[in-house]
Amino acid sequence: MKMFKDFNLKETTNKFIELNNFKKPTMIQGEVIPSVLKGRDVVAISATGTGKTHSFLIPLMEMIDVEKKCVQAVITTPTRELAMQIFNNAKIMCDANPEIKIKLITGGINKDKMIDSLKNQPHIVIGTPGRIKDLFLNESVLRVDSASIYVLDEADMTLEYGFLEDVDAICGRMKDNLQMLAFSATIPLSLKHFLSKYMHNIKVIDLSDNDNSKAKINHVLIPCKHMSYSQTILSIKDGFIPYVCLIVANTRDEAKQIANDLRNNNIDVVEIHGGLEQRERKQAMKQLSNLKVTYVVATDIASRGIDIEGITHVISCGFPSELDFYIHRSGRTGRNNKEGTCFALYKDNDDKAIKTLLNKGISFEHKSFKNGIWKNLKTYGEKRINKNDLSEKEIAKKLSKKSNKVKPGYKKKRKEEIEKIKRKEKREFIKNQIKNQRKEFFKKQQRLKNRGEE
Repeated sequence: MKMFKDFNLKETTNKFIELNNFKKPTMIQGEVIPSVLKGRDVVAISATGTGKTHSFLIPLMEMIDVEKKCVQAVITTPTRELAMQIFNNAKIMCDANPEIKIKLITGGINKDKMIDSLKNQPHIVIGTPGRIKDLFLNESVLRVDSASIYVLDEADMTLEYGFLEDVDAICGRMKDNLQMLAFSATIPLSLKHFLSKYMHNIKVIDLSDNDNSKAKINHVLIPCKHMSYSQTILSIKDGFIPYVCLIVANTRDEAKQIANDLRNNNIDVVEIHGGLEQRERKQAMKQLSNLKVTYVVATDIASRGIDIEGITHVISCGFPSELDFYIHRSGRTGRNNKEGTCFALYKDNDDKAIKTLLNKGISFEHKSFKNGIWKNLKTYGEKRINKNDLSEKEIAKKLSKKSNKVKPGYKKKRKEEIEKIKRKEKREFIKNQIKNQRKEFFKKQQRLKNRGEE
């Protein structure tokens, strides 16, 4: 197993590691750090909670030259919350070496004050692509073109929510020999095309299937039927006792509606999505860090990368358009060798998504919760057996009677026998329908006659 001493790091970098109380590298750190120090472009695929943030902060600490008063590294992430989280981790670098200057660049911060503070350029910029692009290309006050390293964190979510255009605009004005590090839970095809535009000497580190990091998750399908997601959540709430339950919606409007509905039913929730004001965002993050609530309602983009300790249950309200994101949703629980449960609430239009996930190897239980009892439903996708449909049994009998001696034309004869059975069955079915209809007709006539006599 690799140790930090194997990387031959500077004294200040080792101090940074010591201040974080790290004893040995995580698996992703052990793979990423030496590759970055060698100047390689890196694509790292791993889940949240594997130590990926410090897998790029540690080599950046090593590579920054504090004598140069210019931007040397840029880190972007799709949300303010994630940028703030990385910034808080990076501030410890300043404790290890007070000469390092780090700047947080996101929306929600007074723009004029931010512009004024950039009279002295930082060594490391951490922020969201849109605001960095604005201050770099529109205001020309942030000189990220001097940077030689670009870290694209949560790359798949950056793509999914349309921020990759801003990243492209920024990187297109940076150095030709730019070293890019991309961290992602998944790598969709369109993201591969983008990365190939800027990456050359690529080192791919894929820990998504590592046995040591696999979560122990029970996937449970819950039918919504005629109910909304909120109503379905309320209907199953008494069937489990979570430490922290993460509820993931596909849109910010859905997340807001679900959060309001739960509050109206006297359930305290933390709400995290793009529709919140800056004050609400800060309050939500504070509540999360203090673990003051049990239920967290979020969108994929808002929940991605935010460390929420002790998630025992995840509720997926429907399925995301990019089905790999469902894997990430469910993967927020069942960590550290503990079991977790992901309830997938589904409606009729989710059939294709469920079948695709089944084909990917996801094993779903199928349940409902009623009158205080969990009830096992029939396996999802299992066809109902029509009592009148005896053709399969009859056909099976015919096939089992096949002689060991194969006679000429036997396939044609078997086909004719099968068709004959099906025709017979259809006639019997129609005959029974007509018989039942006649019975109902005569019963109805008798009831009318009885009423007339009364």
